[in-house]
Amino acid sequence: MTRSSLSLAVSLLLAGATLAGCAKPASDEAAATNPPAAQTPAAGASEPAPAPEESADIFRFKVGELDAVALHDGTIDTPNDGKTFGVGQKTEDVAALLAANGQPTDVLHLSVQPLLLRVGDRTVLFDTGAGDVEWAKAGKLQASLRAAGVEPSQVTDIFISHGHPDHVGGLLAKDGALAFPNATVHLSAPEWAAMQKNPNAATLVAAIGPKVKAFEPGAAVLAGITAVALEGHTPGHSAYEIASGEERLLYIGDAAHHHVVSVQRPDWTIGYDVDAPKAEAARRALLKRAADGNLRVYAVHFPFPGLGHVKAQGDAFVWVPEK
Repeated sequence: MTRSSLSLAVSLLLAGATLAGCAKPASDEAAATNPPAAQTPAAGASEPAPAPEESADIFRFKVGELDAVALHDGTIDTPNDGKTFGVGQKTEDVAALLAANGQPTDVLHLSVQPLLLRVGDRTVLFDTGAGDVEWAKAGKLQASLRAAGVEPSQVTDIFISHGHPDHVGGLLAKDGALAFPNATVHLSAPEWAAMQKNPNAATLVAAIGPKVKAFEPGAAVLAGITAVALEGHTPGHSAYEIASGEERLLYIGDAAHHHVVSVQRPDWTIGYDVDAPKAEAARRALLKRAADGNLRVYAVHFPFPGLGHVKAQGDAFVWVPEK
């Protein structure tokens, strides 16, 4: 059951046909230092790959031998009003923490960036952005994907962290058709069960149902990709650990939303979490795992491109973005 303090984002949980996405531009320097590389069409693709472009909405990097691209979809702005970040805390205390880190004190800016990965002959997408949801400044995923040199029909696998609109919004096109018609949709069995029970998700569930392949929490779901079960945010929320050789990348889903508040105050209640105590425990445990293991992290909502490390700082943590 949702908390009375849940924001509009969670009240629209799994809202199927009304979902949407947003993105914050990367710097010109980041775009210049990450020139596009040619992509090979996925097996069975019905369309040729578009020519890669220079774009501030993509950021190319490697995970071991794997090619990866951060895809900017948009931004979400959340007011510092005590209803979402630091529920139960004084808004001036949240503002003081933000100010100490050089952030605006009246609003918290969240980026939205799905992750594209090439694994052998598979083209894999982690989450799909926000689609058309009204409370986000989003909808860039398709353009970002094509700038990376990939057609939607070439995506073979989609890994969903959870069913909130800013993560599943891009699964459907505006006309209700599948945005990625050749992709298998992977998500945890508890999350899929929750989506099927949600009347607001009926359109989305009907459209993606034949494509869904649910897995048990924590399962190894594809070669080099293992789900990490995270209780509390939604019924079957999952992070994903991506491995290539000795290198690891931890895709954290919504374990942490804001690069300052969620990391430096992991025990503060977040209005998006349906079971706050469990979510807070899972957040702290995942941040500790990342810090202790010096894991490279991909944070969906941190400033684009969301790559960096979590470092221990006293009894909490701090986010250190990659340069």
